[in-house]
Amino acid sequence: MQGKIIRGIAGFYYVYAEETGIVECKAKGIFRNQKKKPLVGDNVEVELLDREKKIGNIIQILQRKNHLIRPAVANVDQAVVIFALSYPKPNLNLLDRFLLMMEMQEISTAICFNKTDDVTYDEIQAITKNYEKSGSELYFTSTVSGEGIEDLRRCLDGRTTVFAGPSGVGKSSVMNVLFPDAHMETGEISEKIKRGKHTTRHSELFSTGHNTFVMDTPGFTSLSLPEIEKEELKNYYREFAPYQDQCRFLGCVHIHEPGCQVKQALSEQKLPQKRYENYKQFYEEISLQKKY
Repeated sequence: MQGKIIRGIAGFYYVYAEETGIVECKAKGIFRNQKKKPLVGDNVEVELLDREKKIGNIIQILQRKNHLIRPAVANVDQAVVIFALSYPKPNLNLLDRFLLMMEMQEISTAICFNKTDDVTYDEIQAITKNYEKSGSELYFTSTVSGEGIEDLRRCLDGRTTVFAGPSGVGKSSVMNVLFPDAHMETGEISEKIKRGKHTTRHSELFSTGHNTFVMDTPGFTSLSLPEIEKEELKNYYREFAPYQDQCRFLGCVHIHEPGCQVKQALSEQKLPQKRYENYKQFYEEISLQKKY
């Protein structure tokens, strides 16, 4: 029997299969020997041990389209990262780390800036200017007024989307407004593990329509930079692409080199200063990691 892992907790995996509903599974020891861990979003082969109690074993993990390390999920079409515009103020360094991770893994990203009802038009314009050339779709939402919610909902249709973001930004509120009935999907799981389902402690997948899945993930407060050579970092900033072939030196990393067209564009305010400052910080961080 085949199904999809919709939640993993304490060594148990909850697999949704059309013919049975949710089956509580353990993973066979062979995966530990292969150093391969089942992930939420994995399509799996299940050996049913007790049909009435809905208990089984995962005996095979089917081929993954992709997988993310943080958050740990598989077979994702896009990521939506949610940050608040007001409280807590958006940590753009943290946001840029997330965008870098997704860009490296070739995952399309949308940025949802929530709580528009708490900020001014000028504040929204400033953050738009910072990210309009980043390659990410931008959405501005308010769960109070409903602004932007329908636009965001449309971008999810027919895709598997991972929702991520720091704690306290209103991620759960946005998801509740988008999918008021989604909690019903995990009723069986909550009953099995006797735990409330409103605080996200683990990655969790919901079916919200035909071929439409969303994965809610635990909030994060920090992200380590991915394993990367410092010279490669520039390749993951889409804003740099129109300029980097025009630099005086081949392999220019846009930090100290003369004749750098990225820095020229920056001085002409054609590129966002804050994104570039984070780029420089990441470059130095990677340099230090490699040194030690």
